[in-house]
Amino acid sequence: MLPAEGFTCFPGKMWDKVLSKVKKAVVFMDDKCAESLHWSGGANIVFEAGARNLKQFSSFEAGGENEPKAVFVVSTLLKGRTADIMKDIIGLSHFQYCVVFTTVAHSIHLIANNVTAELEGNPVFEKFEEKLCEWMGDMNYTAEVMHAPVVFTRVSQQLLLVPTFAHLFPLLPQDLDTINIKRPEKKRFGSLTDVDMPSLTPELQIEIKSLASAVNSMFEFTSTREESFAVGPMSRLIAGELANHPQAKNRRKTSTNKASIVFIDRTLDLTGAAGHHGDSLVEKILTVLRRLPGHTADVQVDMLELTNLQRTPDCQPTLAPGCLAQTQSPTARLLWETMLVSKQKEAVMEVRRQLVEAASKENLPIKMSLGRVTAEQLSSYVQLFRSNWEALERHCEVLQLALATAQTLRHPTLPRWDTCLALERLLLQALGDSDFAGVLRQLLPLMKPAAAPADQKPVSGSSLGSRSGEDECGPDELLVLLVYLYSLAAEAQPADDEDEEEVEKVERELIGALTLVITREAELSPLLQKLTGCSCSAELTMERAHTAVEGVFETLRELSHARDHLKHFKSVYTASDGVHQATYRPFLRQVLEEIFHPDRTDCPDIEHMSGGLTELLKTGFSMFMKQGSDSDQRVKTEGQRRRTTEKQTKRERRVMEKYTGRERGSLCYVPLSLFNPAPQIAFEIQLTNYNTQ
Repeated sequence: MLPAEGFTCFPGKMWDKVLSKVKKAVVFMDDKCAESLHWSGGANIVFEAGARNLKQFSSFEAGGENEPKAVFVVSTLLKGRTADIMKDIIGLSHFQYCVVFTTVAHSIHLIANNVTAELEGNPVFEKFEEKLCEWMGDMNYTAEVMHAPVVFTRVSQQLLLVPTFAHLFPLLPQDLDTINIKRPEKKRFGSLTDVDMPSLTPELQIEIKSLASAVNSMFEFTSTREESFAVGPMSRLIAGELANHPQAKNRRKTSTNKASIVFIDRTLDLTGAAGHHGDSLVEKILTVLRRLPGHTADVQVDMLELTNLQRTPDCQPTLAPGCLAQTQSPTARLLWETMLVSKQKEAVMEVRRQLVEAASKENLPIKMSLGRVTAEQLSSYVQLFRSNWEALERHCEVLQLALATAQTLRHPTLPRWDTCLALERLLLQALGDSDFAGVLRQLLPLMKPAAAPADQKPVSGSSLGSRSGEDECGPDELLVLLVYLYSLAAEAQPADDEDEEEVEKVERELIGALTLVITREAELSPLLQKLTGCSCSAELTMERAHTAVEGVFETLRELSHARDHLKHFKSVYTASDGVHQATYRPFLRQVLEEIFHPDRTDCPDIEHMSGGLTELLKTGFSMFMKQGSDSDQRVKTEGQRRRTTEKQTKRERRVMEKYTGRERGSLCYVPLSLFNPAPQIAFEIQLTNYNTQ
């Protein structure tokens, strides 16, 4: 099995371990594990494996009298709130056999319990098994506790997500202040790049160690010996933890495959994440449709068009939503891949083609039409299936993707996409011609509070439903524009003291204007609910909104300095030269171009973190390594220097072919993000095979 194939099937293989234990059991699962299962086959594979029921991991759930077996699947440590919920469920049930799967490895449970010595067996798990028997009421009952790294979500052939760590956020300068407060003055860190693992909070250390353990499990499954590289302070900590992972050292000695993994702090470039310059259909679907509850990478698709139910103002029918995770049908998988990687026009045409092909197979009376694909056209094709239940069942996965496309194309907030794109282009041009205060001031006219007339009902799921113009920016779009702009703040004209005072003045005006915009919203979006801590507009006061907006601007100011410590990748912006317009240069693209550039040597911003193979990598991956010692660089004669260079060139070529995947294998990159107002994927590992490059 090639490494790329192993990475792709890894999530499913980990779920096989869980499924082997669910026969005749009621299964309790938390949201993060449920999202991983959602993209690996969903509830169907649990019931096909023999489970009696599948329930949320909650104190309000329990098993029935005729259900003696339970399986728990959780993404947390087996202590604290997790243990309390498990105790509540068992106490309300009649279980005689309990199996617990946790995504957190036993070694991390030892660390969480302040055990630093290496112990034989799994004493923490064994102790928890005793607790389970105690909660079941009989020590002779059976309990099992196991580790299963079901943290990865396979979204496509070349894209894995890690929803369990979606909240993991790269360190910011304000975090450095918090860390330094607890340290003696002489031992305080000068910058984020100096921060080490022991200085972090115990909770954050557990998160990083858990992520490193999960990645190690993936490499172990694929028998891969990796070389870790990092760009950014948080990535440096994660890569270092992976390099020093106890099990990883033994794995590297016996692994037959090779790969390089590059960890990248997403905060080094939020311009791309917040921007609207992408022409991806899936990106727009994720932007405008409501998220599935508890999910980070899937949306709710309204299935009403496939029924004969009617939606009226007084009655909303209860109907389970569809989704994007269509993993069973090969046709739907191919359509999803096209939607994910193709441009919008090509993807929409492929959706129509698949609908026409499906309708033709079922002999449905479809009316062919050429020209531009519209939402109404797609809906009319989908509705042909609702009177034929057998055809609907055979093609339900393609129909859900088609409905998601149609609902996105006709969504009332979609025109704001083009508005934001136009504004971003104007801001890009202004950055090269003005100071940052002048660019910020251009956002003030956009801060328009909604009129919110009493007889105008807001659009469901949107914070912009009360706005009069379809292309007017609401608070969500304004926040995204601010993230976009502050990620480019360092690209503006150099500022003096007077300019900085002017920036502070404009920021105060923006804070006041944005506070008013938020408080005038008829319905709070999920983003505004998260920022303000209020579930509805009735709870939101001016003071709470103002405090929340001030906190946002504190974070934005930190983001504007995210690349200050870099040398080679300091800029993601190319100013206008009078002939060409100013352009955005994606950070990730710059990193990959640097890695695969044949003539580059050292890159100081890409730090090599792996242990072992040091001497080999000094030549093979010299562009990732720090400068060698004086003895390595000392050459006595010109002849020796020439011979050394020739040998080094041959070894560089040989090692680069092996480690960058030109012969085999793949290169993985891990962008990290936490605060991302744009509804984009928060955390990802992308696996790309470079055999064709």
